[in-house]
Amino acid sequence: MNRIVYSIAYGTTVAAAALSATLIAVTARAEGPIAVESSMPFAASRTRADVLTEVIDSRAEMRAANEWTLNQQTFQPRADGPTRAQVAAEFINARQEVQARTGEDSGSAYLAEHVVQVPPGRMLAGSSLR
Repeated sequence: MNRIVYSIAYGTTVAAAALSATLIAVTARAEGPIAVESSMPFAASRTRADVLTEVIDSRAEMRAANEWTLNQQTFQPRADGPTRAQVAAEFINARQEVQARTGEDSGSAYLAEHVVQVPPGRMLAGSSLR
């Protein structure tokens, strides 16, 4: 009994799939030219050079007014800031520290050798209240 029910269900599923595939293939048509557009000739109101200069001008405007440049912070150097040599030295020291902390031991050897400076008012995990 179950074989008959499964066979009927399978047969109707295959028939439905074949019928839908046939209907989809029959109704699919490529878009052809529309008669209204083909009967109306195109007449240009401007020359190619006018359009080209407008495109070039709008590109310059878009470059100056796009979202990325509008949100940029403008750089204003400070007179009382660190010198270039100081910044370079801090960068090299920080680079060496990062390299030591991300080593194979996850920075355990570096932390064992160096005392970590904690700003006042902050507490690290595992430290006691003073």
